[in-house]
Amino acid sequence: MKKSKIKIDSQFCKSCRFCIENCPKGAIVLSEKLNTKGYVVSEFLTDKNCTGCATCALVCPEAAIEVYRD
Repeated sequence: MKKSKIKIDSQFCKSCRFCIENCPKGAIVLSEKLNTKGYVVSEFLTDKNCTGCATCALVCPEAAIEVYRD
């Protein structure tokens, strides 16, 4: 199975955690990094075998996530 990946635009992320709660593979976590607005941003874990289902992008209210399927 090919691995997919996502890109999270940290400047749009507002720490809502919807992507974290809805990722079936647990491939997204809350990082320790802050964006320029002071929000702790989500981070993609490349070792969690993302399937490219795009659920994270669909539930993100800020449209901060792009999904790339290999």
